Amino acid sequence: MYARVQKIKRPNGHVDEYVQILESYREGGKVHQKLIANLGNKQVLKNQLGSLLKILKPSLLRGSESVEPEVSAPYGVVFLVHHLFSDLGLFDLFDELSRSAGFADRVALLVANRLCSPCSEHALAGWLESSYVVDRRGERFLPVWKSRGRVKVDLVWLNQFYRTLDILIAHKERIEKEMYLRLRDLFHLKVEVVFYDLTSTYFEGEGPSEIARYGYSRDGRPRNRQVLVGVVMANGFPIAHQVLEGNLRDDKTVEGVIEDLGKRFEVGRIIFVGDRGMVTQESVGFVQGQGHGYLVGLVRRRREQIIRYIESAQGPGRECAVGITVGERASLPKTWVWEVKGEGEGVRVFVVHSQEREAYERAMRERSMGRVREELEALKEQVAKGKLKSREKIGFHVAKILSRNHGHRYFDWRISKQGGFEYFEHPVRLEREKKIEGKYLIQTEEKELDAVEAVKQYKELSEVERGFRSLKDVLEMRPIYHQKESRVRAHIFVAALSFLLERVLEKKLKAAGVSLSAREALQALNTVSVVEFDVGVQKKTGVTPGSQRARQVLGVVGVSRAALPKPGQSVRRAGVVTH
Repeated sequence: MYARVQKIKRPNGHVDEYVQILESYREGGKVHQKLIANLGNKQVLKNQLGSLLKILKPSLLRGSESVEPEVSAPYGVVFLVHHLFSDLGLFDLFDELSRSAGFADRVALLVANRLCSPCSEHALAGWLESSYVVDRRGERFLPVWKSRGRVKVDLVWLNQFYRTLDILIAHKERIEKEMYLRLRDLFHLKVEVVFYDLTSTYFEGEGPSEIARYGYSRDGRPRNRQVLVGVVMANGFPIAHQVLEGNLRDDKTVEGVIEDLGKRFEVGRIIFVGDRGMVTQESVGFVQGQGHGYLVGLVRRRREQIIRYIESAQGPGRECAVGITVGERASLPKTWVWEVKGEGEGVRVFVVHSQEREAYERAMRERSMGRVREELEALKEQVAKGKLKSREKIGFHVAKILSRNHGHRYFDWRISKQGGFEYFEHPVRLEREKKIEGKYLIQTEEKELDAVEAVKQYKELSEVERGFRSLKDVLEMRPIYHQKESRVRAHIFVAALSFLLERVLEKKLKAAGVSLSAREALQALNTVSVVEFDVGVQKKTGVTPGSQRARQVLGVVGVSRAALPKPGQSVRRAGVVTH
């Protein structure tokens, strides 16, 4: 099959040229030509001919048969990871750290997997078959399957990813510092306020004995061993993280974070912003002893002083700036702050009242009260019918009911003189709950810190909490199956690198005024695919432009459309590099 130009001379002497597609075939020992299609006037097609042939050529080579691509797989997220790796100098850094062939490319592969389809190293093979993942030379990563017995990944192929994790975690401290320096230069990062918070992630199985412990589970898995993960953020970027034993108290992790910031990142005086679990005299004293300031939340319940602070917040409060969440944009709830005298010399306490938070907490309380009331009514009916008579049995069932849905905060009960069961709203505890709804308290000793600015900085701690949702719910850091401590740390490090790239993307989207979250942008990029056609003597590969939102995201990072790297001299077969 071939193309030719058919010339037709007009009566006026003008020659028109038409592009035709013909097919050669042999019949009776002779070669014949068959006209397949007239594409039209060559001059008219001049500007569109290249694109037209790209579309038509695969089908033309098969005559009138319908043609399906041999490969069609998502590629947009992989392209983005490569682009950001180059922007941040990560490829150069990883090449410098290890001479292992393909190390940097495999790290990029693991990060891309975390961002678009998180899975274990064993499950990478399936993901690689359904996605178009390439190295910097444009060679595709493909898995190797064992051909005997049950279908499994070849161990030689799998081990190169385990070796990648081992090399990566061995250089964690240097990588984090180098990344911090790059972020500081690219985004004019100033570390004056750092935000720190903790989360937990659990194991399937026992986990490594060095760090896997039973402790307070933020995952709701108290029967699973876990580790704690602490993340330090500055200006919206995660700059460091720590993996700690799962049974540590929150405040016991603060010292290591502060020492690391001073030693490894050489930061000057900072204001340490932490959540309620960080507050003890010991932890606050250590922060101050290192020459830093602090801004921490106070536990609202189980402290009479908190109620006194709230009650002393009298008069008109100062209105704080409206936040930027979708809910706030829609309803524009307001937030006020009062400064009250704290316990101890130089201690300042800010009482903050948020309408948005108040509405949420009131709705949660009313829902819980409704559930508890239904159970108490059912119990009351049982007592009235004589199914429960002794005070001890009644008390046992009441205790069970009030232990659920925080019922003890809202209700109390008694046995009447006639022996009947009565329940009622608790006259003290319920009023206390209503008083603290919508309120949170912040403590600091920074003399020059304005109350409204303090609220703004503390609100930014939600960026850390949102970061944990990305690490855990989006990147699916949990559960962890690794049983070696170093592999656990490496697994979490890959998730942290992925989160860093997600934050970089989100910063770029905001700077460009694009109203997409990083997660929405990544979903849009899944519409960018690589398509491969077999056109007979060779394969043709192209990259689709993706959806309108995908093209918008690519424009934000500085490219008009995604493209495959130019193929180099190396050949990658089934994930193994040869030269």
